[in-house]
Amino acid sequence: MKRLELEVLQREIKGKKVRFLRRGGLVPCNIYGHGLESQPVQVDVRKLGHVLARAGGTDLISIKMGGTASPGMVIIREVQRNPMTGEPIHVAFYQVNMSEKLKAEVPLVFIGDAPALKLKNVSLLHAMNTLQIEALPDDLPHKIEVDISSLALPEQSLHVKDLKVSAKITILADPDQMLIKVAEVRKAVEEAPAEAVAEVEEAVEGEKKEGEAAEKAEKPEKPEKK
Repeated sequence: MKRLELEVLQREIKGKKVRFLRRGGLVPCNIYGHGLESQPVQVDVRKLGHVLARAGGTDLISIKMGGTASPGMVIIREVQRNPMTGEPIHVAFYQVNMSEKLKAEVPLVFIGDAPALKLKNVSLLHAMNTLQIEALPDDLPHKIEVDISSLALPEQSLHVKDLKVSAKITILADPDQMLIKVAEVRKAVEEAPAEAVAEVEEAVEGEKKEGEAAEKAEKPEKPEKK
């Protein structure tokens, strides 16, 4: 994957006044890192959207600030979006040290076809969708693939220890933690037993007779003619 690039400008406007930046097509952002004071910057919303559409939480982005000779390397730490439009309203970038390992959550992507799905009344139960790892910034993967083509029978499962990743990556999750499992689907009862239906009908008929008796009792008897 080609390294992503983004040009930013130093930001002077802060606080509530940043709404004027957004109206002008700019997104307020911050760049911070280990031993680095947070830097307020602003980015063109279209250029930022282009990068956000391609970058995950572990993809390195080459950030160049106006007037800076050498770009810095960052990853996306947080994206705040407008709940109505989905447009980014603030982004926090973390500037990395290329010689220091980072901890990150990487998405799991399940690939292949599980033969077990050809059986009746089975489905795949996903227990994990992300995995916490540690690696140098250049070795952080965009995703980790999980091949499910070995799942052929009910109750079969794959665990963290079954994953095949680069030796440069350290998985921080429990090796015995389950990733995915072939689970049997219990068939729901569609019809009530005939005995239950008969009991309901009998109860309804009883209530009907009691109602008729009560109605009869409430009517005053006509006096007999002498």
